[in-house]
Amino acid sequence: MSISFEPDKKNRMPLTYGRRTIIYVCLIILILYTISIGVIHNENTRLSDVIPQFREALDARDYSAALQMYRDIHARIVEVPPEKSYSVEKEKQILSDMEGIVDERVRLIEHRIRNNRYMPVMDDRAFLEQMKEMTGASLSTWLSELAEEFLLGTIEKPTLHFIFEQIGDYSNVESFATPLQREIDNIEISRGDIQTAENLFMDEEYISAAIKYISVLESTDGFVHAYADRRLSDLKEVMYTPIMEECDTLLDNYRYYSAEAILSDMATIFPEDQRIQAKLLEATTNTDLVTQYTGQIEVICVKPLIADKELAFSVSGSSTTESFYLTTDEFRKILQSLYERDYILIDAHSIVDMSNDTFLLDKNLMIPADKKPLVIIVENVNYTAYLNEKGFCTRLVINDQGQVSGEYRNAAGQKVVSRSAEAIGIVDAFVESNPDFSFDGTKGVISLTGYETVFGYITDADQIDDRNSALTAMGLPQENPSEEEIEQNREKVTELIQKLKDTGWVFASSTYGFINANDSSLQVIQADTEKWLNQVAPLTGEVDMLVYPNGNFIKGSDMRCVYLKNLGFRIFFGVGSTAYRTFGDNYLYFDRAMMNGDTLRNVNYSRFFDVREIYDESRNKKLNA
Repeated sequence: MSISFEPDKKNRMPLTYGRRTIIYVCLIILILYTISIGVIHNENTRLSDVIPQFREALDARDYSAALQMYRDIHARIVEVPPEKSYSVEKEKQILSDMEGIVDERVRLIEHRIRNNRYMPVMDDRAFLEQMKEMTGASLSTWLSELAEEFLLGTIEKPTLHFIFEQIGDYSNVESFATPLQREIDNIEISRGDIQTAENLFMDEEYISAAIKYISVLESTDGFVHAYADRRLSDLKEVMYTPIMEECDTLLDNYRYYSAEAILSDMATIFPEDQRIQAKLLEATTNTDLVTQYTGQIEVICVKPLIADKELAFSVSGSSTTESFYLTTDEFRKILQSLYERDYILIDAHSIVDMSNDTFLLDKNLMIPADKKPLVIIVENVNYTAYLNEKGFCTRLVINDQGQVSGEYRNAAGQKVVSRSAEAIGIVDAFVESNPDFSFDGTKGVISLTGYETVFGYITDADQIDDRNSALTAMGLPQENPSEEEIEQNREKVTELIQKLKDTGWVFASSTYGFINANDSSLQVIQADTEKWLNQVAPLTGEVDMLVYPNGNFIKGSDMRCVYLKNLGFRIFFGVGSTAYRTFGDNYLYFDRAMMNGDTLRNVNYSRFFDVREIYDESRNKKLNA
């Protein structure tokens, strides 16, 4: 029996039109994918051959073929829309590699021309000319850089002419090189001004640099003009923010004359800037016309002030306290009287040109008309232990408002922090209320020793022994700060000094140990000065003024004074009740009028104030006790 199998026609699924279409589409996609893979493979293979072929063409001196390869790759990149630039990344890399290969050879030829006086051979010229845009841009850039170097003084004229003679007539650079070569003489004329401007720029003397560039722009055209214009633009971007910040600081500290001078120049450099115009208006509103002053310059000097009269005039040794110091009330009244008599605070440096290390020049003092110049010196703000618990400040601090203040303990034993407790804070507050009492924000001179402390802080281990000896003599607890605490003290003092400098104070030395300079040997003065320079100067920065303790000055020709002058001290202050100053051999000397209880009673200071209005009645109570 035979058995046959026949498909079940009921269960067989017919190959419908839709299913056939899907199958055909899939086959087509598979075929296209296979083809595309092949094409991509072939294209990658072809691209990978481009660089070797490019090198072969260059080696064979077939520069036109090499250039065409470069142009073909470049064209393919340009044809692709920006949104599909990812598809030609390989071409971009090839283009970059080609440019690198050509540039390497160009740079080698350029180096030999410049440094070896090399005259390109026929093949070099063929390469440099026939590679057209690939070499032309590089050569043109090089010639422009050389012209800039000539302008800046790093290449000389004969070398520059030689280079132009070698490549200036190449067809792919001639249109650029010829007019540039004609400018060489004009470039030479402007070298000095441009180099001056560049040096000023480098030294961050931005305004002077900008003015110099503007001067060059007004007198040149062509290459030099374009260079100066570009550098001025660079300078403007660099200078604007720091100089405007400086002007804000000057205005905040009542230095209106300095701010006006800077902002006037800035208005020339940035003529359309409204912020500069507004700041300039603020400055000029607070300045007056200045005239040359040729009369006497007064100098007054105070020591730490008596902050708590009740305590100061009741403790042991108060007779000395009463004689040597002013009360805070007396000092405030003195300032008010000086202001009403048209005195104005100036910086002693404003009458002298110290730009030369070996001699001084007298400089015209310019101040508002009808004003009389005054220098205030605050000395001995080291706060020796002798003054502790006697109604004086024991140190300077910065209060919660960021202001330099004195700190002391009153008769009740309470710690008090107050600007009005010390001369520095009193002057600061007075100038804030009466800006015209200060010329250009000037406050005064703070003269420091290094003995025991600086501003009441032990800032060097060398001070500890002296400090503790003085504390012991006063029956007070000793201080033995660690090196870490000493470093923290230095940081506090440095912060105070910077704050004081920013707000118009300058610094001087009163010698390290407040020594009698005139009675000291050269060796003693040398040892004392070295300690000051090693311990105090790192905190204050360089100083050029010395306030002789108790007025015991040394004549300028004395070897001891010569020693001090050689270290940079060139303005000296002695003591005298009347105004006196003299220029000597590389120094300027002033007398200073001491202000204290003794001088209020015994010296005629009627040019400054009426002593009856100044004198503190608390003194009479002490004297009559």
